[in-house]
Amino acid sequence: MALRDQATRQSSKSGMGITLQRFFMHVHIFFYQRTGGVIGSNLGRPMLLLITIGRKSGQERITPIFYFPYEDRFVLIASNGGASQHPQWWFNLQVHSEAKVQIGRHIIAVTARQAAGEERQHLWALITSKYPEFTTYQKRTTREIPVVILTPHQS
Repeated sequence: MALRDQATRQSSKSGMGITLQRFFMHVHIFFYQRTGGVIGSNLGRPMLLLITIGRKSGQERITPIFYFPYEDRFVLIASNGGASQHPQWWFNLQVHSEAKVQIGRHIIAVTARQAAGEERQHLWALITSKYPEFTTYQKRTTREIPVVILTPHQS
């Protein structure tokens, strides 16, 4: 009985953590959108709103996420904090590679693709030299963390 009670308490804690995380994500999105990024576009690093289409629901999904500007593109790291599973936004982009990003007040149509080979190694090295926590996230998981390149559509 004690093991079941412990498992129930653990489940409640993780459920509460997920609920709080979702709450703060919605607050972040709310303020980012309402202020055109004045609030929420830089939380110690540049942040954008990634707007994807849900792979199962077909509904628009918005995720605030750190990005790395690179040349005329945006680079995202699908680390999910080193979890064993990819973040939902990456699953969505694998099904629907066309997406949008909001940076400040600007909404930009983009196409997503996964970096591979030398390109991935180069980008990974650039990003982890500035943000070493991504190296820690990679050590937490057996999956290779995807490096995702968002290329803006030409106007």
